Amino acid sequence: MERYDDKGSVCVTGGTGYVASWLIKKLLENGYRVRTTIRSSNHPDSKKDLSYLTNLPCASEKLQIFNADLDLPESFDEAIQGCIGVFHMAHPVDYKEKEPEEVKIQRAINGTLGILKACLHSKTVKRVVYTSSASTIMFNDKGLDVLDENHWSDIDYIRSVKIYGVSYMISKTLTEKAALEFAEKHGLDLVTVFFFLISKKTLLMK
Repeated sequence: MERYDDKGSVCVTGGTGYVASWLIKKLLENGYRVRTTIRSSNHPDSKKDLSYLTNLPCASEKLQIFNADLDLPESFDEAIQGCIGVFHMAHPVDYKEKEPEEVKIQRAINGTLGILKACLHSKTVKRVVYTSSASTIMFNDKGLDVLDENHWSDIDYIRSVKIYGVSYMISKTLTEKAALEFAEKHGLDLVTVFFFLISKKTLLMK
């Protein structure tokens, strides 16, 4: 049953993504006002048909769409200001390896830290949820069957096996570490969640 009471505003970065769009739907149904960000107008993704978001129940009253880009972390400030929570789901994806690895890593880290700084400056954000990836925990040569929040993928190992999407896996791992370090240093309530494809999409807490 859909609920339309007002629980406050939350921000979802990377709103055109599959998981993000479902999250937006659920947040709207559960009474939240949602501000979501999409890449700025000079990016090809900005030309996407957004009707799957704008046609969601209550979207006309409770969904706002902002242009923002990880290359310009300050571009997220407006969307975050006044929110009680932020779901950070945007991340650079370049499986074809068109850009140097270091460029993508720095974009992801700088963008994420910029978003976390905006959360601190807002004075209203109570919690940040960072969407991680199973790739941040499962790649190493230790042969472990059980993994928890104390385990991380080994960057050198990822590079050595030369698997598909290496730069994405490395950037996700390093970005999450940077985010957790920033949050601990500044007293920001941040939790990470990663999803892992098993047979269908399954969400696992980290």
